[in-house]
Amino acid sequence: MASAEPAKPSIRALTFDVFGTVVDWRSGIIREAEASGRSRGISRDWAKFADAWQALYRPSMDRVRRGELPWKPLDELHRSALEQILPEFGIEGLSEAEIDHLNRAWHRLDPWPDAVAGLSRLRRGYILGTLSNGNVALLVNMAKRAGLPWDAILGAEVARHYKPDPEAYLYTAALLGLRPDECMMVAAHNRDLLAAGALGFRTAFVPRPTEYGPNQTADLAPERGYDILARDLIDLADKLGC
Repeated sequence: MASAEPAKPSIRALTFDVFGTVVDWRSGIIREAEASGRSRGISRDWAKFADAWQALYRPSMDRVRRGELPWKPLDELHRSALEQILPEFGIEGLSEAEIDHLNRAWHRLDPWPDAVAGLSRLRRGYILGTLSNGNVALLVNMAKRAGLPWDAILGAEVARHYKPDPEAYLYTAALLGLRPDECMMVAAHNRDLLAAGALGFRTAFVPRPTEYGPNQTADLAPERGYDILARDLIDLADKLGC
């Protein structure tokens, strides 16, 4: 008689991508940039500004991953990218304090409407941790402002590796005292879930079809058969029985 397939281990922790999955970075950056410009009488296409700033996100992290740059937390990479795009948009004369305040816009992003309620329900049954490329101070400040109920702030800065490096995922699981297969990666990005799944994480895809604006074409649908496909974090809580 053929032996039964071994049961999958219980999921004990949910690890979350944050930018795009839990918080709406694009609307937040547009809002913050518009406010900064208004205080100086500057009018620009702030949606285009936000997209240009975010477009430098992955290339700058990839330079760190390849060893072309020493380790830098995301705040520093964002600051370098901001200094690059300000003159491209004809924005000059900002003080050091004004540039720093604008750079910290990433600390002040709003959650998606379902995020706080969904996370609060999920926390009843699971450990909730970030597995983000954001640095610790950024994620702590964001959580305090937005009411995000994390149990642990983990990810790239703690592991000293940016996703999708395996170390970012494996070190997060290890710090929680768990095997990868006891963790479920929750993300709106196929690249993130594919990397986590290859390391043994369970996976949940939560699409955010307006993350990149009204004409988004990427990450609208799962590229693999992930463990769970949820409409949002409330639906994820429903599917996980929370």
